[in-house]
Amino acid sequence: MPRKTTPPKKKTTNENTDAYIEGAGIVASEDISDTLINNYMPYAMSVIISRALPEIDGFKPSHRKLLYTMYKMGLLNSQRTKSANIVGQTMKLNPHGDQAIYETMVRMTRGNEALLHPYIDSKGNFGKAYSRDMKFAAARYTEAKLDPLCAELFGDIDKETVDFVPNYDNQLMEPTLLPARFPSILVNSNVGIAVSMASNICPFNLEEICETTIALIKNPEHDILSTLKGPDFPGGGHMIYNEAELEKIVASGRGSVKVRSVYRFNKEESCIEVTQIPPTTTVEAIIEKIIELVKLGKIKEISYVRDETGLNGMTLAIDVKRGTDPDKLMQKLFRLTPLQDNFACNFNVLIAGTPKVMGIREILEEWVAFRVECVRRRTFFDLKKKKDKLHLLKGLKKILLDIDKAVKIVRETEEESEVVTNLMIGFGIDEIQAEYVAEIKLRHLNRQYILNRIEEVEALEKAIAELEDILGDNKKVKKIIISELKEIAQKYKKPRNTLFIYETEEDSADEIDDTPDYNVNIFVTNEGYIKKITPQSLRMSGEQKLKEGDFIADIFETTNKCELLFFTDMCQVYKARAFQFDDCKASLMGDFVPAKLSFAENENLVASIALTNYEGHVIFVFENGKVAKVPLSAYETKTNRKKLTGAFSDKSKLVKIIYAPENTDILLRTDNNRALMFNTGMLLQKTTRDTIGVQVMTLRAKHTVTSAQIIPTQEVDALAKYKAKTLPAAGNLAKELEQSGQISFDLGE
Repeated sequence: MPRKTTPPKKKTTNENTDAYIEGAGIVASEDISDTLINNYMPYAMSVIISRALPEIDGFKPSHRKLLYTMYKMGLLNSQRTKSANIVGQTMKLNPHGDQAIYETMVRMTRGNEALLHPYIDSKGNFGKAYSRDMKFAAARYTEAKLDPLCAELFGDIDKETVDFVPNYDNQLMEPTLLPARFPSILVNSNVGIAVSMASNICPFNLEEICETTIALIKNPEHDILSTLKGPDFPGGGHMIYNEAELEKIVASGRGSVKVRSVYRFNKEESCIEVTQIPPTTTVEAIIEKIIELVKLGKIKEISYVRDETGLNGMTLAIDVKRGTDPDKLMQKLFRLTPLQDNFACNFNVLIAGTPKVMGIREILEEWVAFRVECVRRRTFFDLKKKKDKLHLLKGLKKILLDIDKAVKIVRETEEESEVVTNLMIGFGIDEIQAEYVAEIKLRHLNRQYILNRIEEVEALEKAIAELEDILGDNKKVKKIIISELKEIAQKYKKPRNTLFIYETEEDSADEIDDTPDYNVNIFVTNEGYIKKITPQSLRMSGEQKLKEGDFIADIFETTNKCELLFFTDMCQVYKARAFQFDDCKASLMGDFVPAKLSFAENENLVASIALTNYEGHVIFVFENGKVAKVPLSAYETKTNRKKLTGAFSDKSKLVKIIYAPENTDILLRTDNNRALMFNTGMLLQKTTRDTIGVQVMTLRAKHTVTSAQIIPTQEVDALAKYKAKTLPAAGNLAKELEQSGQISFDLGE
């Protein structure tokens, strides 16, 4: 019979101790902060340091591994090869998948047009940075090689100018940085999102960057904006010049620049052709936004929009209606679409493994320090090589004194291993020199060859003296950097793509309202239909067409620019403009407001107001005898909000909503045939929209207010017996008044 086992007794534990859970055994408990420190923080640091943020040479690790692989493949001065070959070779350094490597490569190609100065010369379809839907071809179809500019990235990389580290499987060595001879960090844009931080570096013109760097080396107090005018985007566009914002970017590395599309107007085809767009958007995003605005009725001047991008470059065609001012239309599109957008700068760069947000001045200072170190290491490498060569030639010079003796020593030495030793003894040279002499070919053992080699000694000694002088003088190192920058600026300079414009008053206006304005008559029915009819059309119209059982509840004589408020039975108010509704005829049903403004299910219209300003009050009459006086300004918003909740109180059933531009007399009626007239000036206004109001009419048990209406001034005296002197009041019996249960919406003049 098997022995019975019992689970271990449950421990009485404190925090951060093991616990026994039935079915699971002993489970170790750990504080959440310890888990984050031990597991999440290493991952976060890995993303920040080894993946997402660029370093002072201007590259992320994925970019650097790809370019270095292409360099080692000999693609700097050779024919193009298939992109698939490059991707496969790069996987020896980059442990990520082939698709991720290829996408990295695509962005750096000339064909993609994402970089101001592409690093890869490409052939084939690599997509376009300005298009979301134009996809790049597979790696097996495209070809690439390094652009000539990369010679300035890899120059002297084999002279120990930068450190090398093993790759992920310790089979190869790769550079930690590239010894870029120009500030590539600021020449090409770089975007990266790490954990809890990001980087967004805009590109600058290569010639301007080189000139600015030279000026900073000569004068650390140099005014950067005097030589570096502003960002230069590969897609061009017009940058709205803001010197204060640029100074902020120079100083702190944070800020934003406003970039506007470039367009021309084709009069023959009545078409606006957009040829350059901001770098933060795509052609498809712009088209979708324009279509959305046209559907909403915010833009009525556009008849068609299409993408005409072809071999000649990007073109976005916007067909406009006859009589449209293209410049005014573009001003509206700049405000409402990504045709004008902001590029937010965040110059977050890894410096010695530490992320740091720096301004342009500080970045260039760091790059100069980095480049000084590269030049010094290159100089030291050259110095060592020349000293080694000079040392060998000095040994060779001693042999010149007696070549026959050298030959005799070699011939008479019995053991090959003793040749070097005997030469050292015979000529008084060291082992390295003797090894060099011993390796000289027999055909070179003539006086002419040896004299020619010895003539190099004087030149070597002079070169060594110069190199030692450079190492001992930091100013000479900087002179070398300056000469390299001048050479690069002259060799690779390009005219600016992004030009500057200055913001005008028209541009800076919050909104230019070019909506056509004319007189209209607006009819709102009880069922929620709305008709906007011009006076001319109304005079020529016959009977109003209405849904069976429906009737006209409100009539407004106003303009096409007026604002409409629609109150619903769910205590909400929807806001719209008259121009959002199409002009129609009396013979048509009109627009259904709940559908047009997207009312909630089972939400119904109870009142509407047409206004041109937010002056006056809204009077809410409730069946419990209370009345709320709310200023119309309570419904005004700075933003274009379409719906406001809590438009009025829901504590008691609503009887009537009355718009009162000024104080007026209102008559209340009850279900027990009592009437009370009061002036709205007797009420204190409540700034809260959903106020329950104040008691105006005292009611007997189970009786309610059934109607309310404005009394015209000429009829007030005839109803004087119902007028209240103080509030609340009970009112008087109204046998002589016609009982009416119809609710009217007298909105005043």
